[in-house]
Amino acid sequence: MLRKIRIALATVMFIGITLLFLDFTGTMHHWVSWMPKIQFLEAVLALNVVVIAALLVLTLIFGRIYCSVICPLGIMQDIFGWFGKKAKKNRYTYSKQKHALRIIFFVMMLISLVLSGGTIVQLLAPYSAFGRICTNLLQPVWMAGNNVLAAIAEHYDSYAFYHTNIWMRALPSLIISIVTLVILALLAWRNGRTYCNTICPVGTALSIFAKFSWLKVHFDVDKCKNCSLCTKNCKAACIDYKTHTVDPLRCVVCGDCIDSCKFGALKYGHGANGVNGQPSEPNKPTETNKPTEANEPVDSSKRTFLLSSALLATAAMAQQKDKIMDGGLAEIEDKVAPERQTPIMPPGARSKQNFEQHCTGCQLCISECPNEVLRPSSDLWHLMQPTMSYERGYCRPECNRCSEVCPAGAIKPLAHELKASTQIGHAVWIKKNCIPLTDGVECGNCARHCPVGAIEMVPSDPNDEESPYVPAVNENRCIGCGACEYLCPARPFSAIYVEGHEVHKEV
Repeated sequence: MLRKIRIALATVMFIGITLLFLDFTGTMHHWVSWMPKIQFLEAVLALNVVVIAALLVLTLIFGRIYCSVICPLGIMQDIFGWFGKKAKKNRYTYSKQKHALRIIFFVMMLISLVLSGGTIVQLLAPYSAFGRICTNLLQPVWMAGNNVLAAIAEHYDSYAFYHTNIWMRALPSLIISIVTLVILALLAWRNGRTYCNTICPVGTALSIFAKFSWLKVHFDVDKCKNCSLCTKNCKAACIDYKTHTVDPLRCVVCGDCIDSCKFGALKYGHGANGVNGQPSEPNKPTETNKPTEANEPVDSSKRTFLLSSALLATAAMAQQKDKIMDGGLAEIEDKVAPERQTPIMPPGARSKQNFEQHCTGCQLCISECPNEVLRPSSDLWHLMQPTMSYERGYCRPECNRCSEVCPAGAIKPLAHELKASTQIGHAVWIKKNCIPLTDGVECGNCARHCPVGAIEMVPSDPNDEESPYVPAVNENRCIGCGACEYLCPARPFSAIYVEGHEVHKEV
């Protein structure tokens, strides 16, 4: 029963979070955006005291159930491990925990967090690793499938699906995602939970509390036949059948050992033989020690947990979004991103420092951005954290989706009315690129499309009203949305671009 409950809850959580990353319509976050916010590291960075307390209490009662039910990367490893067990049954063995190695990775994480995050945090954070895999590898496949359905629907004059753009946001992030997936798949295939119990800093932190958990997997030494099936099926390599001990620091309460034991010698509970990983007495042979079936009552707390989690199962409907077209009249040269002195942080980030300290690089905001302005940074120290650029769109003042989905407090929730008045940067005019001066034609695209009226066209020669008109930017009014940069017809470099602000302010 324990294993069935774990699989049911993990399935709901895994599907919900995966669909949240895959969905490009903005529908799923209305239903399951709370799932990323109950991830442990993200809750710590967001100072979500309620979630942190709930997860610690959950661990103190049930053990490290977080790693097998809530963490999507842990669940993904279980999936790879399941395929590995299909290829070779009873493939695991007991091994002593690599305590020194775990402490090294944990200290590396703490130092990186103190030093305002960085690539180390993003590489070690489990939820972020899963998010990058979904964003860079799974979402393009999902969108390609959608485009196939859109083509079929269009053939039958149906608008049930619509075409969406598939583009590579950043090559380094794509490569890191591929390498991460391959390494995790191989480790989980061969050795089960190697990453969770050796590298993952979240697993190390929770193991401290799991040591004192009220419920644990323990041996009934009178029933044990030393068949070693529990050890050979323990993905955490934490069961030593020879000494009848279960290491609570590494046990993720998956229930596989209990399910594989043919003699009912393993139980999940409190106050029985082998509590805290130590047998209460040596294994004694008895005449009545015969194979029996465990017939225990189901814990009511588990039923409550399962019932509450069942509310996660919901259906999503695709919604329409604008499709930008050039009419197919001519091939338009792609724009090249300008060299910005200060990167542009999403509205709600408040400041560059706040953003870098809290962002774990999960890239959920990137996968959810409908305007295609968010992409992974090329800065080596913040390689996978999102930054803004306007070659494919601009940050629409009415859109605040990134602030709605960020689980770590890097992008604070921002109401629509505040979004339209938050200054994240200001526009800068580049005279040598402006086509009224270079090509001698009228333009004014930037002024016409500025949503806050921060740009006006003025004569290039103040003493000659007949001279070509060029843009003049009111920096105090500009919010840095990038509409001017995106819609500027100059190629490959825009004649006007946005320079970011280290600290955001309201205008």
